[in-house]
Amino acid sequence: ADFKLSISTLRISGILPSTGDIQLQTEHLATRLKQDSVVEDISAGCGIINFKVNRKLLVQEDDKFGLNSELFNTLKKGTTLVEYSSPNIAKKFHAGHLRSTIIGNFIANLKQCLGNNVIRMNYLGDWGMQFGLLGAGFAQFGCQEKLKENPLQHLFEVYVQVNKEAEHNEDMKQAARDFFRQLEQHDNEAVSLWQQFREITVDEYQQVYKRLGVHFDVYSGESFHQHQAQEVVQQLQSRDLLKTSEKGTGVVDLSTSGDTSSVCTVLRSDGTTLYITRDLAAAIDRKEKYNFNEMIYVTDKSQANHFRQLFHILLAMGHSWADRCKHVPFGLVRGMKTRKGEVVFLEDVLDEARARMLHNMSQSKTTKEMDNPEDTAEKVGISALIVQDFRGPLQSDYKFDWDRMLQAQGDTGVFLQYTHARLSRSVFTTVLYRYIKLKCPCFINICYLSNEELDVLCSYDEVLYQSAQDLQPKHLVNFLLKLCHLIASAHRELPVKGSAQDVAQARLRLFSGACSVLANGMRILGITPVDQM
Repeated sequence: ADFKLSISTLRISGILPSTGDIQLQTEHLATRLKQDSVVEDISAGCGIINFKVNRKLLVQEDDKFGLNSELFNTLKKGTTLVEYSSPNIAKKFHAGHLRSTIIGNFIANLKQCLGNNVIRMNYLGDWGMQFGLLGAGFAQFGCQEKLKENPLQHLFEVYVQVNKEAEHNEDMKQAARDFFRQLEQHDNEAVSLWQQFREITVDEYQQVYKRLGVHFDVYSGESFHQHQAQEVVQQLQSRDLLKTSEKGTGVVDLSTSGDTSSVCTVLRSDGTTLYITRDLAAAIDRKEKYNFNEMIYVTDKSQANHFRQLFHILLAMGHSWADRCKHVPFGLVRGMKTRKGEVVFLEDVLDEARARMLHNMSQSKTTKEMDNPEDTAEKVGISALIVQDFRGPLQSDYKFDWDRMLQAQGDTGVFLQYTHARLSRSVFTTVLYRYIKLKCPCFINICYLSNEELDVLCSYDEVLYQSAQDLQPKHLVNFLLKLCHLIASAHRELPVKGSAQDVAQARLRLFSGACSVLANGMRILGITPVDQM
């Protein structure tokens, strides 16, 4: 047997009755336990139950290790639409959008890995009164030459200027309202300026996404749904859901007892639409266009009430599929600074992570010669950012810590990358692997391996299953870190080189399987594994 279960232990712990014939209990329990893809044989011994592991698990193709589990058959499959990142146009990519970007990317990767058709959507904040301010501000403070030289920096400066002006200048506020109304009425000049701002922004954002290893299938935005938002207003009216407040705004009362906190404003007094109106239109349009089975929104936890109202209104409008829409909220990152001070833009964070990692690598005695150290430092730095972010519950705030994040030892992204590089480039998975696989590829005697390492490897499917239930990356991160610690011990305690052939083959398969699981798990997290470090 590969594993044994003592019935006495179950009796002592109260899981089974402590009285009665222990052998009858053993045989009865053994008949009730079911074989699966991991356990191929279950038999009763003398007061113990014996389990034999399916050896084929350890010789299947590396890139599929742990992914053909029967456990995944119970998961609902279909089309999953994930909306994430969603920064505002005409602004540089703020560091505050990092969490939505990497969390959404993890969820999309996980769903795709488990067999879903995934649509990755970036819903840009490209409409609303802030563009009224920016349009009015650009007319007064903007410069086309500066816009060509450093587009987003100039727009950022204009936006800061116009906001200060609007604080004490009522004429500027009115000019902003007028510009946004012109946008909604499709004034050629206003629309042309807005389109210029949008194209500039998307081009720059794509460079940042490329560095993060993130891609989108669809770049959408609030502007796509301005017409449909008016249709939503009409549908709300026809269902007698839209009321007019004392201030002249259009509201939907979501309460059952007249609680004013449950009143949701969907229309301004001047007839222009709001963010939630366009969100309603976007959700309806996506269902018609993509016929998704589930839709997941990834935003910070301050928007929790917005999504409660959104889903509630959709249900009230007769859209039963709103029950399959989910908001994944996350907390704030505190203390994210570079050496220059407070961070504003994500590029600053990525540059700093790369620079610090490059310095650490140059100081380390174990760093190997590599073709492109800057590229490696970039990938390792980003993996450190992701692991620090994913270690705890998503809804929790956490304090950003450069030094702890970039440590080579301990539970960090650097440690994951170091372990992967060691596995993928070491003698275990090159010369010896090719030699032993040719000699004896089909039978693995796992008695030469540690049960702990096998337990962890064979629980990979359970970790992915758990992650699919609550969409929390912490399960996978902590699993991979535990695997790396065990592999570090196994390198010392289970040598391959110099061992007998059957011993070497079993141990090599352990390292090869671990390398596969580690690389696959890292990719699901959104981390690009490195082979040199």
